[in-house]
Amino acid sequence: MDDERIISLFYNRDEQALKETDSRYGALCRSVARNILGSSEDAEECVSDALLSAWNAIPPAKPRNYCAYLLKLVRAHAVNRYHAARAEKRGGGQTPAALDELAECIAARETVESESDRRALLEAITRFLGTLPEQQRHLFIRRYWYTDPVNVLARDFGMRENRVSVTLSRIRDRLQKYLRKEGLL
Repeated sequence: MDDERIISLFYNRDEQALKETDSRYGALCRSVARNILGSSEDAEECVSDALLSAWNAIPPAKPRNYCAYLLKLVRAHAVNRYHAARAEKRGGGQTPAALDELAECIAARETVESESDRRALLEAITRFLGTLPEQQRHLFIRRYWYTDPVNVLARDFGMRENRVSVTLSRIRDRLQKYLRKEGLL
């Protein structure tokens, strides 16, 4: 079933929308949540929470890209759960490593205080990603948005783990220089 049809089911308050969403995007959603949390059980709960959020938001929301909208919900729930677990000295997954890798490139949350600063930073990162060759852009997104482990990226891109790590390190260095040039660091 295509996304437009699924969204129309949400608008009709038909619970089949949840089943169709899980059928079409469930595995991807669970993978993203599991990469962040390191736990299949927690990932399953995040996907359920995201589906509930979608149910409560659609309507009135009508996402243009339903997959991206859903993944954003899943990621937000997973990150929130990760932070709650970390505060309780629990946790795992790839999130700590991915965030540590980016820490030098992006200013700390406390320094990006206003919404306009946050938007400027996001727009600059988006522009920077547009300057990268396709493979590097995909590596960056898979590592820092989907929090895929380096060994999975190496396998999927047909590279050695060391090469993936070095490539990501060079991209982070270039991002840091780009953000400095843009006056965002």
